[in-house]
Amino acid sequence: MTSASKTRPSGRRHRVKTADGIALEVREWGNPHGPELVLVTGVAQSYLSFEKQFSAPELQKFRIISFDPRGHGLSDKPFGDQWYQQGTRWSSEVQSVIDALELRKPVLAGWSLGGRIVRQYLVDYGDRQLSGIAFLSCRPVEVPEVIGNGNAVVKKLDIDDLASRIDVASAFLQNCFGLQPNADEFAFALAYNMLCPFEIRQQIGKWSTEPAISEAALRRVTVPTLIVHGRDDILVLPGAADITARHIPHATLSLYDGCGHSVFFEAAERFNNELVRFVDACRDPASVAGTVNRRALSAAS
Repeated sequence: MTSASKTRPSGRRHRVKTADGIALEVREWGNPHGPELVLVTGVAQSYLSFEKQFSAPELQKFRIISFDPRGHGLSDKPFGDQWYQQGTRWSSEVQSVIDALELRKPVLAGWSLGGRIVRQYLVDYGDRQLSGIAFLSCRPVEVPEVIGNGNAVVKKLDIDDLASRIDVASAFLQNCFGLQPNADEFAFALAYNMLCPFEIRQQIGKWSTEPAISEAALRRVTVPTLIVHGRDDILVLPGAADITARHIPHATLSLYDGCGHSVFFEAAERFNNELVRFVDACRDPASVAGTVNRRALSAAS
């Protein structure tokens, strides 16, 4: 494999304990004194999902932080529904990272499950400790009509055969991309996807938050907000982004033609440029609308 010897920036490592005793694997890159950006990954994924961000030269002026949520990557993996079905456990992970790393008003960005974790943070803590929010291909308001048919491959997770688990994980990962990664990139991502046990994926799947609670939290958001979604997403339909935007009227909605669930990977150059402008502008909220166009940016940008 051509990328077997590829050097990836490993970042500065931290182990952060949550309020309920979970040890999280946390990494950071970039300028330790720069504006802070916290990236929260999706189900069965890892901080490694954001390689095209923490490796990007244009983002190195920021202090970039990401972590493996409980049950994922190198973080602790307790078994039992109680560890995954209480929203406060997820939101406290974010707060634990903010406190342990002494972050000062970071931009908080969540992809897929990570977007629901960001939403839960807003429910439990509000946005007073943040300078901005980015929702990436996610459904902060958990209504069934925005669940795409790409999720059908993981409807059955009580599988006790390893080969079948690998097949299911591979099919799900394929559905995470409209523009597919190359063979080496896919193999790398499948490896960290398999670190999340199927039993834990089942437990996470039972977690939900009442839409009315989520909607109220979104309506209270005052900080600059960016909503990013691929028009060809088959896991979380683009209508989810419209719902989020309706509840945060000042948000910027950026839609990507020809992209699926992983716009930050599939269209990394455009996404990184938008993210740089957004994080820069969050230091001057009045300039956000002029820095990132107000609504429905197209792939032509």
